[in-house]
Amino acid sequence: MVLEPDICVIGAGSGGLTVAAAAAAFGVPVVLIERGRMGGDCLNYGCVPSKALIAAGKRAEAFRTASRFGITSAEPDIDFAAVNAHVRGVIETIAPNDSVERFEGLGVKVVQADACFVDERTVEAGGETIRARRFVIAAGSSPLVPAIEGVDQVPFLTNETLFELTEAPKHLVVVGGGPIGLEMAAAHRRLGSEVTVLAAGEALARDDRELADVVLKRLRAEGVRIEAGARVVRVEGGAGALKVYAERGKETLLVEGSHLLLAVGRKPNVDGLGLEAAGIDHDKTGIKVGRDLRTSNRRAYAIGDIAGGPQFTHVANYHAGLVIRAILFRLPVRTRHETMPRVTYTDPELGQVGRTEAEAREAGLDISAITWPYAENDRAQAERATEGLVKLVVGRRGKLIGAGVVGAGAGEITNLLSLAVAKGMSLSDLQGFVSPYPTLSEIGKRAATSYYSPYAKKPLVRRAIAFLRRFG
Repeated sequence: MVLEPDICVIGAGSGGLTVAAAAAAFGVPVVLIERGRMGGDCLNYGCVPSKALIAAGKRAEAFRTASRFGITSAEPDIDFAAVNAHVRGVIETIAPNDSVERFEGLGVKVVQADACFVDERTVEAGGETIRARRFVIAAGSSPLVPAIEGVDQVPFLTNETLFELTEAPKHLVVVGGGPIGLEMAAAHRRLGSEVTVLAAGEALARDDRELADVVLKRLRAEGVRIEAGARVVRVEGGAGALKVYAERGKETLLVEGSHLLLAVGRKPNVDGLGLEAAGIDHDKTGIKVGRDLRTSNRRAYAIGDIAGGPQFTHVANYHAGLVIRAILFRLPVRTRHETMPRVTYTDPELGQVGRTEAEAREAGLDISAITWPYAENDRAQAERATEGLVKLVVGRRGKLIGAGVVGAGAGEITNLLSLAVAKGMSLSDLQGFVSPYPTLSEIGKRAATSYYSPYAKKPLVRRAIAFLRRFG
């Protein structure tokens, strides 16, 4: 039997599910193909379980720091199996939203099998032949296993296996100093594990150094050992007794641990899709797409991780919205990744949107950087969360071209900053909005206000104010 839908979606992760649901809502025939678990990486191995684990770690840390609020501090009694059950429970609660039953109820034909193109407009999956008018490839990415001597001879964890643990690692060795590695390092340390992070370069290398250093300082204060510039070259040993060797210049580091977590990046899931038969160009970074997300096969789009751009769930959802506009409404679309926000969910959190100060200066832009500390915010004082700052990167005429924030609730504050950067707002716009008091988001407003403070000292401005006070 040959299925002939308007749209065939390959991959039931965040982006693929969004396309399928939106198309079905407009009455468009859709076939959705998924070889693994519905919900993809985000629900099963990524955003959802990691944030659930981070939340458990945050509660544990609240016991240890309660004395700041006049409450007796205590070392929490952590039942790691119960923590794992909490993580599983969160996944199971959300899973029905992404289930086969729900999507078939929406009118989507779901095929649970591997998908493979056989020509430019035909895919085979699970004994079905699908000839669609348009294809949306949303097959995602998988953890990258680096070429380390001995890595294939020892047990190791990735984000796809980490959340299966029901006993806390005695000593977790994390290879990789990016957001995933540091988030999991922080959570496991708070849940009772000894943790060492080995980063080949700077930890949190993509982020503003001033902001990233606040996170790294807190992690080290909580007992996470972070070795920057340490390139792992060899691993050996067995379950519970691993030896990890790293080189830093002429120095050799040996770290002995019980568990090894590889968090050095991801690779696109292009293998087995038959992209060559479909005339779809790709390389090791993913499927090659234009700003409109179209591939070299004009019938096919690629979205999310497999499209080779920023690898975030919200990017996949953003791509999905653009593709729906392009396919269903024939509207021209262009991606704008330069204003895409990102957040590292450590404690404190670290959010960034647009250019960092260093990126702007390297590009030769005439900018100024305005900072404002959490300690000057009344809500932060009330919450005893005064560690952190906001940084606004300001271009000509006060235009906001980038922003970063590190501190409590930084991910939520980044929402406002993301809107301001994406819409090309100026600091006067940020200064002019009314923020409820007392909230952490006032930090951005105060930073914007400080930008204009020097103008108050100019003679012309002072004379104008004096005139208005006298005659106004």
